[in-house]
Amino acid sequence: MTKADIVTNISEKLGMEKGDVQATIESFMDEVKSSLESGDNVYLRGFGSFVVKTRAEKTGRNISKNTTIKIPAHNIPAFKPAKIFVEGVKSNVEVK
Repeated sequence: MTKADIVTNISEKLGMEKGDVQATIESFMDEVKSSLESGDNVYLRGFGSFVVKTRAEKTGRNISKNTTIKIPAHNIPAFKPAKIFVEGVKSNVEVK
């Protein structure tokens, strides 16, 4: 499913204009993004949490030059689904 599919589905369910729904979804994504960029986590009860995770510094290898390199510690965004969300997926989606 793409963002356009989500906009279409929501506009059909709520009877709203697609432009209004798209603007709302864009605003939501911008708010989540700006919150994570400022170091704040976003918690959506029943859906999940968008959190900032810290990756520790580690040593990597450059295979072509056969040298070791240090990969510095860095933060990454992550999503942790809510328990009820996980249970719904487990019970409704067939294992392939």
